[in-house]
Order: sequence, then C-alpha cells, then structure tokens
Amino acid sequence: MSFFNFAFILILLIINAVYVAAEFAVVGVRKSQVRQIAQRGISSAVSLVNVIDNPALMDRYIAACQAGITLSSLVLGAYGQATITPVLVPVFIKMTNAGQLAALSACSVIVLIILTMLQVVIGELVPKYLALQFPVRIALYTVMPVKVSLKVFSLLIDLLNGTGNLVLKMFGLSSVRHGHIHSPEEIDMLIAESRDGGILEPDEQERLHKALQLAGRTAHYLMVPRTKLQTIDINTPVEEIPRIVADSPFTRIPVYEGSIDNITGILHTKEVVSEIIRSRELNLRKLIKPVLKVPRNMKGDNILSYLRKNRGHQALVIDEYGGVEGLVTLDDLLGEMLGDIGDELKENALRPVRISENTVKLPGIMNADDAEPWLGTIISGQSQSIGGIVIDTLGHIPREGEKTEVGGIQFTVEKMSGNAIKSLIAKLPEQKEASFDG
Repeated sequence: MSFFNFAFILILLIINAVYVAAEFAVVGVRKSQVRQIAQRGISSAVSLVNVIDNPALMDRYIAACQAGITLSSLVLGAYGQATITPVLVPVFIKMTNAGQLAALSACSVIVLIILTMLQVVIGELVPKYLALQFPVRIALYTVMPVKVSLKVFSLLIDLLNGTGNLVLKMFGLSSVRHGHIHSPEEIDMLIAESRDGGILEPDEQERLHKALQLAGRTAHYLMVPRTKLQTIDINTPVEEIPRIVADSPFTRIPVYEGSIDNITGILHTKEVVSEIIRSRELNLRKLIKPVLKVPRNMKGDNILSYLRKNRGHQALVIDEYGGVEGLVTLDDLLGEMLGDIGDELKENALRPVRISENTVKLPGIMNADDAEPWLGTIISGQSQSIGGIVIDTLGHIPREGEKTEVGGIQFTVEKMSGNAIKSLIAKLPEQKEASFDG
C-alpha cells in the first residue's frame, strides 16, 4: 500500500473524528460560557452562539455532523477494501496456500475488522472523550468546518430531515428540537461539579442547592404550624393591645375574629405605636391590613413570586377544608434558601445538638429530610416532621420520657409542648452513626 493510500485513510479517520467531536461538543457546551467568549468578539464563539440559540439551526448542525460521520465512514470502508485487500491477498495465499476466492473473502473480513477498530477508537471514542472533557474548546475549533459542511450537505440534510419527520409522522410522533434544557436535578449536578472543580465554595453550592429545593417544598413544609402562631383577637380590650404588642417578638401579628380559622388581617406593630404616639384611640379593625392566603400544596418558588407580586411579607396556609393550617413568611422562604437567619426579635429556635458519638437531640418540628445528616438515614412516615413520625409510630400523644423505635433508631420524647413533641433524643445504632459533625 502506497504512502498516499495510507495518508488518505488517516485523513478520513480524522474527518470522522472531527464530526464526532463537533456533535458531542455542541450538545454538551454551556451557553453561558460561549456567550462570555463571544462578548470578546471571537468569531468562532459568535457563530457557535448563533447555532445553540436557534433550535432549527441546531438540528441542521447536528444533522451535518451525522451526515459527515456517515459519509466518511462509508468512504473509509470502500476505499480501504479497494486499496488494502488486493495487497493482502497474495500474502495470505502464500502463508496459507488458500485459493484466490477464499483468500479474497478472508482478507476482506480482516480489512473490515481492522478498519472498524480504527474507526471506533480513533474516529469515535477518542474524539468523544475529548469533546466531553473540553466541550467549549472543541466546539469552537469545529464550528467553522461544520458550518461549511452545512452548505455542502444542504440538500442531503433537507432530504434526511424530511424523511425522518415523515417516518415519525407515520408512527404518530413529532420531531423534537435539540436544545440546552436542564432539569433541576441536572442543574444540581452541574452546581456540585462546579464545587468539585473549585469554581464554587462549599457554602455557595449549599445555598444554590437549597434554592433549587425550594421548588419542591410545599407551603405545608415551609409554614409555621397554627399551634405555634401568636395571634390576637379582634375584640381584645383596647387597654391590653399595647401590652400584647410589646410582649410579642414579632412585628406582624395575625388578627382573628371568633376563631383562628377566621383570620381577618395582619396587625403591624408599628401601626399601634404610631396611633399611641398620635394619642388616638386604638381600633384594630382600622389598623389591620389584608392577609394573603395560599393553599397547603403551593410550591415554595410560587409562594415567593406570589408574595413579591402582591408586596406581602407573609401568607396564611389554608388546608383543603378551608381552615388555617399555618403561616408562611418571607423569612421562612429566605431561611430555606440561605439557612437560618438570626433575628434579635425572635426567640431562639431549638437546634439539633450532638450529645455523644451516637446520640443527638432534635427539635420535634424538624423535617425528616433535614434530619438525615444527623441520623445517617431518612426516617419516613406519613408526617413530615420527626416529632410527627414518632407520634404516628406510637399511635397516641406521648408522655415525656416515652420511647419508641423508628427505622432502627431509638427515640425518647424529651419535652412536650401541648400535644406536640418539642424535643426528642435519638440514639443511633453503631452502624448508623451520623456523618454530620455538629
């Protein structure tokens, strides 16, 4: 085989590799990275942005890559058989004393196997790995050759796309445009990879992770339950109102009439102070502001948008029967994303505490998902809070000191607050020691 034949086969392998790398790179590249490069005026980046921003052009771009891969593979196979097989046949006959037809068949198979291995390794696997590891760089290097191919293969791409769409329609399916759309789970993985790569600090990654989780949290999960609400009766004697407001750690207090299920509005403590300063008679009905309401299954991100749209700070959580289930505030939403936000006006909330190597103290109201780092496992049940799950397991309202086992973990009720568990002690089995370092 001449040097020209060898060089031509190598060129075909390289062409195949370029198209494979271009296809994987353009699908895996991130828009934000390419846009940053395009802003510096680099022509290849500008061309690439135009491709990934246009789903129809993206389809044609990938079709051009696939056409290039197919054509280069076909030409490689045909050319290799035509140039290598005749060279091997005499050698094969001399070594095996086989007939001409048998030698031709055997050599054809050998050449096919060799070319296939070369194409898979050099033409597909290597460029795929490079494109997945360096998507931006590979996409920028290959965008111009593929754009030229778009013009060269224009008629072929139209024919292939049209035929493909026709086949899909025959089965009652519609074609799907290529695009860079990521699910929340994929975005979370990208954030984790950015942390592992040193782009994000661990606390930044945690905040972004919590922000993504907000879309999956319901008002029922985020709210302060009605048993924890501090409210005021609209018929409260005027002389008692200043004392109630002064003793309250909150700046906004729900006002009810008759029962807590009939909350008529929110009282801003500053309004009370203003009225006292002006020496006016206090009238709750005139001071209260309308209260927003959300259903218990409304997602956290939607609650945040709803509060922002209506310029509200808090909203009542309403159950399926129309009763008040709790109250969700802007602080609750921000705390879910950013972690606990300290407020000198609020009472210190109970926090998880590690007592010993395999014993932890948990607030009863703590969500089971949030308790996982402390318990080393997720405790599941019909209730969302650890205290609720323990009560469900016991089957009755517990007494302080009562014990039960859930998921192999022994829980002891430490303190009660009314009919709810205020705090409990969890003793972990040796094999389930919590990994969280409190």
